[in-house]
Amino acid sequence: MSSKHVVFDIVGTLVSYDRIFDAIETRLGDRLRAEGIKPRLLGYTWTESAEREYTNLSLARSYVPFGQVFRALFYRMLWSAGIEEPRTFASPEDLEYIMEEYNSLELRPGAAECVQKLRDAGFTFWGFTASDVKTVAGYFEKAGVQMPVENLLSCDDAGVGKPDLGSYKPLLEKLRSESGGKTPWFAAAHMWDVSAARKAGFKGAWCGVWEKEPLTELFGEMDVLDDTLVGMADKIIAHQASS
Repeated sequence: MSSKHVVFDIVGTLVSYDRIFDAIETRLGDRLRAEGIKPRLLGYTWTESAEREYTNLSLARSYVPFGQVFRALFYRMLWSAGIEEPRTFASPEDLEYIMEEYNSLELRPGAAECVQKLRDAGFTFWGFTASDVKTVAGYFEKAGVQMPVENLLSCDDAGVGKPDLGSYKPLLEKLRSESGGKTPWFAAAHMWDVSAARKAGFKGAWCGVWEKEPLTELFGEMDVLDDTLVGMADKIIAHQASS
């Protein structure tokens, strides 16, 4: 059994949101621009608002799976963007098309190489996601990246969403016990996610593929920072070797 473990956030980190943005462009792009709304910005605010409401529901002990939250917010986001009649502006079929693309997200460039580098260096690779395991497993399968389903864990399992520290601690304790007390890694492209995992007891690695700016003045210092997934993997390996 490996004494080295690394846990990755999946959606937003290894998996890109681009298919959501492309779906909004395909179905609503011209209509949105006619209203002065950039399709990608709508997609970004929809994603970020869904993360906020998902987290708030979890904190209130009213956990709802992320995909349900994301779907439910669609027409609210159109209203917030300035569309006076959202349900006239966009049809249920528009929403279904976007949700189908959400279920078909793709791995980022460098994601497969990142995973393989860490495995080649002796790390056991885990995924910890706010999405459901079946959907996430499909992302890896479609990309041809082998990922044992038993190494994929979802916040849905315990009904506690990230970044609640209680969502990280059961996995942290499990991996510590399997590695003779050694501290496992947590890696993500969301600084709030890595920061919380680090506070829970993980070593933290952040990649700038999604947020660009680390904002350590808000979230604190990390053990590893890099602009790319492959670079982050190299730094995790080097840090582990030197410790």
